[in-house]
Amino acid sequence: YVFRIQRFCVHDGPGIRSTVFLSGCPLRCAWCHNPEGWEVRKEDCLYDVDTVMQTVLRDKAFYRQSGGGMTLSGGEPSAQPAFSLSLLRAARAAGIACAMESAGTGDASFYHAAMEIGCLFLYDIKHMDPAGHRKLTGCDNANILDMARFLSDSGKAMWIRHVLVPGITDDEEQLTSLRKFIDTLKTVERVEILPYHTLGVFKWKELGIPYQLEGVEPPTEEQV
Repeated sequence: YVFRIQRFCVHDGPGIRSTVFLSGCPLRCAWCHNPEGWEVRKEDCLYDVDTVMQTVLRDKAFYRQSGGGMTLSGGEPSAQPAFSLSLLRAARAAGIACAMESAGTGDASFYHAAMEIGCLFLYDIKHMDPAGHRKLTGCDNANILDMARFLSDSGKAMWIRHVLVPGITDDEEQLTSLRKFIDTLKTVERVEILPYHTLGVFKWKELGIPYQLEGVEPPTEEQV
């Protein structure tokens, strides 16, 4: 189940990319800008691999020129593990570089298979404190941190991503803890600070979900 395929993305990995947004996610992040991807809905499309690849292959020339490719996002790709892996294999067979945005909520076998296919991991770390993480996402972060260590120990490249929410994820103690954790990882190529934004708030309202961060403003350039 896919709720969007977005072409010409430039913020989901290197180069120009096509991002496939897969339905299903165990997290309920307070700032999520894709709440429509939490569950499979009747509006979502049931795709097979060939149908997705027809869209992805349209821009193969742009991937080649820019160093781009296909990115799996969501939702959370590990929520549909068999389809995600089949899609990654099809893209690699077509000579397309792959990336996957994930918060590490799946099991190790899924990530091991994705590593064997050859995948850059865009790895989201929401909050370092277990209680803070649970409050913001509804889930503990132990598996998420363990999976980051697993990817590092396996020698697989990753970009760490952290959403900066003023008054929530930007305190010095939390950020220092994040930096210390990243320093223990051996394969981090890049760290991206993603400024919190309110572009997805209208989706919460359309879905009838109370927005938890009402009144929180995006960070300033100086804060970022």
